[in-house]
Amino acid sequence: MGEAGLKGSRRRGLGETLSGLAVAIGCVLFLGGFAWGAVLYQPYTVPTDSMSPTVEAGDRVLAERTDGHGVHRGDVVVFQDQVWGAVPMVKRVVGVGGDTVSCCSRQGKLSVNGHPVDEPYLKRKGPDSQTPFKPTKVPAGRLFLLGDHRLDSADSRSHLQDSSHGAVPRSAVRARVEAVAWPMSGFGMLSRPGGFASMPGGISSSGPLAMQLTAVVAGAVLIFGGAAYGPIARRAGRGARS
Repeated sequence: MGEAGLKGSRRRGLGETLSGLAVAIGCVLFLGGFAWGAVLYQPYTVPTDSMSPTVEAGDRVLAERTDGHGVHRGDVVVFQDQVWGAVPMVKRVVGVGGDTVSCCSRQGKLSVNGHPVDEPYLKRKGPDSQTPFKPTKVPAGRLFLLGDHRLDSADSRSHLQDSSHGAVPRSAVRARVEAVAWPMSGFGMLSRPGGFASMPGGISSSGPLAMQLTAVVAGAVLIFGGAAYGPIARRAGRGARS
């Protein structure tokens, strides 16, 4: 074998080693990302349009499992409470234990502890976008929940006469919605609302979903790139000999 052939053989050997390594790393990232996501996240189908336009009826969402104790104002949560019904529901947290929630200010905004809240995610905006209700204090350990489509949502306002003042226990929360997975037209991460950021406790930080998706995509790229090296190298070798 000539010197050129020996160099070519070494290059092919190195290429095959690197491609195998890329496939191995890709499998770890791809499968690890999926396994990590399966442990932390659960898919849900949104049953109504009460959270429109943030999530629409029939949307498939990914929600981070939580026991409710880490939930903040502004979070969109999946919860189940027998007083509200027998199926999981999706609403936004606007008040936590100790808050006084009311509607509406002169500008038609929701107020929490006397401070109007900017809610850019609402279906409609302005004085006619919400149904007024008197100030109500959220009991300790509970959450006051509203839909983003305020004119078409059965939420805490519908239960104000209950002993809990319409709030549900934190333990009723099953998960916090992080992203819309389907349909692709609505695919994306849910943003954290800044209107609650200045209040005590602030807003929650995003979960690791973006990191998990990055690992899955990077893994897929490495797997396909590594697997494609062999056929491409053989084709290139045949072209060089012809």
